[in-house]
Amino acid sequence: MAKGYWVSVYRTISDPEKLAAYNELAAPAVRAAGGRTLIRGGRVVAHDAGIAERAVLVEFDSFEQAIAAHASEAYQEALVALSDGVERDFRIVEGID
Repeated sequence: MAKGYWVSVYRTISDPEKLAAYNELAAPAVRAAGGRTLIRGGRVVAHDAGIAERAVLVEFDSFEQAIAAHASEAYQEALVALSDGVERDFRIVEGID
């Protein structure tokens, strides 16, 4: 079964306090749903049309698990806290094995 991944790249962070509130809620929600954060922040070298901003990569045991985690009540609460505090490109993608 192919793994599932959350891939987020933050284009802008307009409200660091909202991002901090989101992080406080999102981290336990992700762990409870079986997610493992592989990348959160850190150094970035962007190429082509890439943006050298905050990047986050979360791994789940399956694509379906990644979708269910996003839909979970706990993660939806985190999104409410984040609201308009950032502009990000968020995707759920299926791994190749």
